[in-house]
Amino acid sequence: MAASGAAPRATLDLCVRVWGMGANDRPFSQTAVAQNASVTGALISGLEHELKVGDVIGVQFENRKARCKVVWITEAGGVKKIQVGVQLVADQECPWLSQLPLEMRSNLPVPTSDNRRRFQRHKISFPLEFRDERVNTPMRVNATDISGNGCYVETAMPLQVSTVLRVDFWMDQEHVTATATVRTRDPGVGMGIEFTGVPEETKKRFQAYLDKQDPGITKAGPKPAQ
Repeated sequence: MAASGAAPRATLDLCVRVWGMGANDRPFSQTAVAQNASVTGALISGLEHELKVGDVIGVQFENRKARCKVVWITEAGGVKKIQVGVQLVADQECPWLSQLPLEMRSNLPVPTSDNRRRFQRHKISFPLEFRDERVNTPMRVNATDISGNGCYVETAMPLQVSTVLRVDFWMDQEHVTATATVRTRDPGVGMGIEFTGVPEETKKRFQAYLDKQDPGITKAGPKPAQ
């Protein structure tokens, strides 16, 4: 079975780390094997935890991570155990891209526009502090996918969608405090957060600050829409 429609596939045998929330509602993390891969998905064999179609899981090859959606599942038995077909979540970079044949890498899909993302995302580790003022417990994290408009935070126990948080971060010597809202929730993997209380001008300055921290992606990637 294919995990991503008619996309060309390559026969690979890559050791990957997979994590998420199992069908038993418990977080898991294990090694597995990515095979039959494309620029948009792969077949992953050797899973020991049951999943459900539609689940979002994390997949890491070497030092590159991505979030993937489970599109099919089969009980393969033997050393293959549980097999799943996964498809990269929108805007995620393919972790095994370097292992694909050149002709496949040269035909990457054209990114689709998303009006909600007006700023270029940067995959850099950036320290933030969130606080749910209902419990007043600070959560210090390093966002790994961040822009002037929001970020994605990896956590096994993400907060509920629509939870309002206070966010604190620094731009050099400038301390920014504002409100943020949880917009997406992937159990066992993480949550997407929008900086809802940050003034537009501050968002633009923060984006420029992030661009300086990670200049390569700005030069190589598409310019953010204004």
